[in-house]
Amino acid sequence: MKLENKIAIVTGAASGIGKAIAVLYAQEGAKVVVADINLEAAQAVVAEIIAGEGVATAIVANVAKQEDVDNLIDSTVKTYGTLDILVNNAGIMDNFVPVAALTDELWEKVISVNVTGPMRAIRKAMPIFLEKKKGVIINTASIGGLCGSRAGVAYTASKYAVIGLTKNIGFQYALLGIRCNAIAPGGVNTNIGKTIDNPDKFGMERAVSGSGNNPRMGEAVEIAQLALFLGSDDSSYINGTVVTADGGWTAY
Repeated sequence: MKLENKIAIVTGAASGIGKAIAVLYAQEGAKVVVADINLEAAQAVVAEIIAGEGVATAIVANVAKQEDVDNLIDSTVKTYGTLDILVNNAGIMDNFVPVAALTDELWEKVISVNVTGPMRAIRKAMPIFLEKKKGVIINTASIGGLCGSRAGVAYTASKYAVIGLTKNIGFQYALLGIRCNAIAPGGVNTNIGKTIDNPDKFGMERAVSGSGNNPRMGEAVEIAQLALFLGSDDSSYINGTVVTADGGWTAY
């Protein structure tokens, strides 16, 4: 088992990529904290993990709230004694809204979930990792953080920021036993589309104009396999970088 006796937090783990990561991590021996804003759905994932003879617990967490992030890390340490792997996966879309139609409310909502949440979780976990002189951080970015228009302006800016956050932390703490990497998925079959409830017509038309070049959609488990690699010692020399998993879409 690649993660035997490791303690891992996965945010946004009640569905989609987060759920796939949580389940796979548990199968590989990790004790997993399934964190999500939807506690009932998170508990269902925990039940699935336990049915497969894994170890997991559910914690409700809105990563946009400082108190929820603090409670998530503190409760994990109280339950399992420490933390080894932090997967910042929770995220929301932005309805493809272009800058001319962007409101401060939407901007702040997207940035708070997609950027501020991961920063706060990393900041809270860092003393644990520094004391151990070891820790792994994985951030879910997006090819939207590598390209100019795969979403609206807020989501695009947020994912570019996640990549900058990843590179900065990866380099600055490299000599202290801490690794920080990001995954940039392409189109993946998940329910994140549910956060798109009123798409901007102009923004969406521009954002999807290159979708015909996408070789295929990915599956959540394919991203989870990459998260397993980055979370394990198999990737011990990989740090401060972004691994794209998009079936070759951005290679065009």
